Amino acid sequence: MSDAVLLVIDAQESFRRRPYFVGDDLPRYLAEQNRLIAGAKAAGVAVAQIFHVEEDGPFSKACGHVRPLEGLVVTPDVVFEKRRHSALVGTGLDVWLTQRGARRVIVSGVRTEQCCETTARHASDLGWEVTFCTPATLTFPMKGADGRLWSAAEIAASVELALEGRFARVVGVDEALASAA
Repeated sequence: MSDAVLLVIDAQESFRRRPYFVGDDLPRYLAEQNRLIAGAKAAGVAVAQIFHVEEDGPFSKACGHVRPLEGLVVTPDVVFEKRRHSALVGTGLDVWLTQRGARRVIVSGVRTEQCCETTARHASDLGWEVTFCTPATLTFPMKGADGRLWSAAEIAASVELALEGRFARVVGVDEALASAA
């Protein structure tokens, strides 16, 4: 049993119902996320799937969109629901990681700069070794306060800059899998 756990955060259909959803990067993301999941499973790395849940709207359980993104191939070892940005707040994930003796987490999922980055920072602050697998994350263009439109690639690069060497090791899928075993 590996001391690493792959976190698949918020990779759910709810996002397709948000006005900011842009599917241009979705095929690339799904290919990389699926490759990471399959490789983790093959290496004996546990997979924790985390869903974001809200009372109303496309993230409510009642709407039927709190389910894996179409095209995502995942059979998780455990599933958690969260109501905050960090997957470690109020979910029991931290307890589960501790009970299974996890020392390392691999962060992947949706949105790169929001729940993925927040979870990576939080996990680091709690003492886990964090690997951030940017190719297995997805985000969408965003408009800044100054009106500038930031591309998904620019946002991901900003996240990498902020995390690398401080909160996480930023890697691709192959390196994440090589270090997970």
